[in-house]
Amino acid sequence: MMKIKKYRKSITNFLGRLNDIRFFGQIIFVVIVLMVSWSGIKAIQTHYNLQKQITALNQQNDIQKLQNENLQLENQYYQSNQYLELSARQNFGLAAPGEQEVIVPAQVALDYTVNLPGQISQTKTSNRSSSFQNNSESWVNFFLHRPNN
Repeated sequence: MMKIKKYRKSITNFLGRLNDIRFFGQIIFVVIVLMVSWSGIKAIQTHYNLQKQITALNQQNDIQKLQNENLQLENQYYQSNQYLELSARQNFGLAAPGEQEVIVPAQVALDYTVNLPGQISQTKTSNRSSSFQNNSESWVNFFLHRPNN
């Protein structure tokens, strides 16, 4: 019972203070300061999020520019005489004027190679394999820098 009377007294004191214009003005001032502060914090947060988006988009833009430059350099290489000559040699077996093609028998070429450990030697049964298998094995050997058997 005593606590209830105490709470009633504090509530009536507070309500009585609301009739005082100075106290009411202070409350309004505090509410306005809180609203301005909240608005400022929200503006700063929005600015920060927008700045993060701008930075991410600028990075994507820089990456795209670098990719474009790489593609331009690649296109320039494909249009160069060096690439055309290399492509003609590889794809068509062509040579520059004055060059001669030397065909080395497989056995002679194999005499000067070194057998690497773990390398599988070719047996007579592989000589009977299909041309597709021979072709695919030749390409694998080419890319792994192994001699053709």
